[in-house]
Amino acid sequence: MHSKDNSKLNNFIQGLRPFSNSIPKTLKKHLKKGGYNYSNIVDNWTKMVSKKISDCCYPITVKMGKEMRNGTLILNVLHGKELEIEYSKKEIIDKINAFFGYNCINQVTLKIVQEKIKTTRDKFPKIKNLSKINEKIDNVKNNQLKSSLNNFLKAFNERNK
Repeated sequence: MHSKDNSKLNNFIQGLRPFSNSIPKTLKKHLKKGGYNYSNIVDNWTKMVSKKISDCCYPITVKMGKEMRNGTLILNVLHGKELEIEYSKKEIIDKINAFFGYNCINQVTLKIVQEKIKTTRDKFPKIKNLSKINEKIDNVKNNQLKSSLNNFLKAFNERNK
């Protein structure tokens, strides 16, 4: 008879494995670093702290201690609001720890940033030379495409008035 060396395998009841074995290694790494806590804080930031505080600052990172306790929350604070947030540190820590149900955050560190720059534009830039565009549209041989481009140009101009 042949015997197999199964010393590397643990004996599990009816072939069941622990849940931790089924989690991908990359996900385990992020969970150990506190990525779950950080994502929860970011997702629920306005719910955790008041609207007044969430308008002044937002979380950048969470550095967790051993056993996922006594972490440090690093916040970006808008310039001029740092004193207000400094006085609210204890409130922020208490609200986050109440959300998680244990002492997840022990300390809050502030980083001062300038005002947020809005990168989205409500309108497209104005087109100065419509005659060139109309000439190019007139050179299109497909009538259906030509009418679609004219409709698009008309809608574009109406939107940017």
